[in-house]
Amino acid sequence: MQPPPSGLRNRKCTLKVLIVDDHEALRAGVRSVLESRGIEVCGEAANGKEALAKAVQLQPDLVILDITMPVLDGFTAAREISKRLPGVGILLLSMHESASMVNIAKSSGARGYVAKSEGIARLIKAVDAVAHNKTFFPN
Repeated sequence: MQPPPSGLRNRKCTLKVLIVDDHEALRAGVRSVLESRGIEVCGEAANGKEALAKAVQLQPDLVILDITMPVLDGFTAAREISKRLPGVGILLLSMHESASMVNIAKSSGARGYVAKSEGIARLIKAVDAVAHNKTFFPN
């Protein structure tokens, strides 16, 4: 697999990211990609309730959050994290690719949205944008 072109490639920074998805393999893959670019993954969570608790505890700069999860969904978790930690960037990562889901993501406090089918290069671009206080949503 060829590394994607991006400003985040091999970047040494202090960006702290919390990865939230109910699939352990996906979390491990995202962790590997981010860490290979010098980004610190400060924690992982498997559901929205865990995400909220870990976000408050770990104070990440960015939360990569799946939408469809047990216990508490990603939209609800995003709203709660945004309320409690307004400076935290939230990037929603989902298997859903509909415009209505993107609109709900925007209203939940997320600054970005990436479909899981879009690949690593798109995820890295989204992380870079959200980390720089920009938005990243599909056209």
